[in-house]
Amino acid sequence: MTNKIIIIAGDPNSINSEIIFKAWKKISPKIKKKIIIIANYNLFATQANRLNFKLRLKKVKNINEKLNTNFLNILDYKLKFKNCFNVSKRLASNYVMGCINLAHTLSSQKKIKGFINCPIDKKLINKNNRVYGVTELLAKKSKIAKSSEVMLLFNKKLSVSPITTHLKVKEISKKIKKKVIISKIKTLLKFYKVKFNKIPKIAILGLNPHNGEYLKETEEIKEIIPAINALKKIKKININGPKSADSFFIHEFKKFDLVVGMYHDQVLIPFKNLFKFNAINITLGLKYIRISPDHGTAKDKIGKNAGNPESIIQCIKFLNSFNN
Repeated sequence: MTNKIIIIAGDPNSINSEIIFKAWKKISPKIKKKIIIIANYNLFATQANRLNFKLRLKKVKNINEKLNTNFLNILDYKLKFKNCFNVSKRLASNYVMGCINLAHTLSSQKKIKGFINCPIDKKLINKNNRVYGVTELLAKKSKIAKSSEVMLLFNKKLSVSPITTHLKVKEISKKIKKKVIISKIKTLLKFYKVKFNKIPKIAILGLNPHNGEYLKETEEIKEIIPAINALKKIKKININGPKSADSFFIHEFKKFDLVVGMYHDQVLIPFKNLFKFNAINITLGLKYIRISPDHGTAKDKIGKNAGNPESIIQCIKFLNSFNN
């Protein structure tokens, strides 16, 4: 298994190339010699030229090649592009899915420990009007048990994890189940044990305003509290809740290492307000490491030299720590 750091360039209609170019200038030569970008070489070179980044690019034929730190090395995914920042949805979808499939295959075959994927427009991987993200896509491709994948937004000071991820709001309550909550928190505990040899202090949020006032038929009473009680029976666990989400992120969050919410925006909105770009998105529960920057494609910033590379730099450093 190689210790190379594999980065998928992601959505061609985005700031991804810009943040990769900016990150490349800031990281150390020691890390540079490990980085390979899965991208279309010609597209990437054209975008670098259009954005006025003076970089030397080089094609590599396989991930085991010895890399030269004077070049940004590209594992070329061949497609023909007519435009460099206005790629059609069909072609962009083929490109994104092809690069993801290649990285997934390399990871599944244990040729790499995992990869970083830059942001993509979810429409490129969705069909039939589904709400679907890379987290769910990789879980399906990995054929792991349904709902066993875990999204973790990680920062050294505080991390958050939603029990449900990319769901329509009207579907969330149906997916809040005791069994799923227990399974996902066990996956989180395993990650903290393996990576940090640490038992995190965990807060669990309720689903309803004011925890539904603990009325009989609420999810708090039927699913969340029973899950917390079952988890408390595990030795060496530090778990508290359910906490009322409306006030939790004013002060109380500072007492915890990890906050587990019931749905995506419940924890991601306050988390992103607190840490901006100084965070990364990790998918747990797979047989390999998958990380992505904690932001979107930022199509409105394309070509404006306004992209912040901080999150992808954090992704690179984190994956490098796993590879060492």
